[in-house]
Amino acid sequence: MAEFRQAKINHHLKLRAKIIQAIRRFFIDNNFLEVETPLRIPAPAPEANIDAIASEEWFLQTSPELCMKRLLCAGYPRIFQICKSFRKKERGNRHLPELTLLEWYTANTSYLEMMDQCEELIRYIGQTIGRGESIDYQGKQIDLKNSWTRISVEEAFNTYASTSLKKALSQNCFDETIAFEIEPYLGIGRPLFLFNYPASQRAFSKLKPQKPSMAERFELYIQGIEICNAFSEITDPDEQKKQFEEELNERKKSDKSIYPMPEKFLKALNDMPEASGNALGIDRLVMLFADTTIIDDVVAFTPEEL
Repeated sequence: MAEFRQAKINHHLKLRAKIIQAIRRFFIDNNFLEVETPLRIPAPAPEANIDAIASEEWFLQTSPELCMKRLLCAGYPRIFQICKSFRKKERGNRHLPELTLLEWYTANTSYLEMMDQCEELIRYIGQTIGRGESIDYQGKQIDLKNSWTRISVEEAFNTYASTSLKKALSQNCFDETIAFEIEPYLGIGRPLFLFNYPASQRAFSKLKPQKPSMAERFELYIQGIEICNAFSEITDPDEQKKQFEEELNERKKSDKSIYPMPEKFLKALNDMPEASGNALGIDRLVMLFADTTIIDDVVAFTPEEL
């Protein structure tokens, strides 16, 4: 009888199912509506560093962001979705070209309330699957109970990096410095929110009204692993279009594919309420609870097996 890799990770796949069931229970109990949106879309959100996979004349979504925000605009204030998303040429111990995302949005909240929701969710998962208030990961215990750490991007540079935030931005090495000098120290022993990104690294987040050089964005790190990326959302269509144009310009400079402008989404933004949104990688979250450093250990099939 053939020996299947899937048989060896039976306990991880059962754990994955329990985690996904706990996620659904958390959101349903908190009056969120589970939604489904199309995987194939005519125009993905144009991001300089994320490449969409073509599907005939359309694209496979890199996240359900655009359609979910259109539902917010249509009057759905608390929504979540667990879905597949696709990103070209992303493969590694923590990356898959086909990943499972949890994405949720809450109207009339900011990124600060979203941090609180994120804490509540992951604590709930730990308790629901019988892990209590901590995670044992690679010989280290991660405390989920006590207040999670929150530090600004500037503070992280001052503490861990060999250069200042200002220099990293001027020398175009922000991402590299974060990845190699800062990330390995984040969320060790206790989850950490890295927040208040410089405006140039805002992605599609809202700028702080009293300090427009800073963006209302955060990422959650647990044991050096990025788990989610969240924003106070842009609600002004002109501002959002400008951001899209800047991202498309960066893609053009890098000789990457230029995507169509998502005009229907921009039109819908005229009715967008103030809101926060979060994209959380379920595969990586399962890795933490499964105590593995390799994403292959928590998925039924890898691309190479198909």
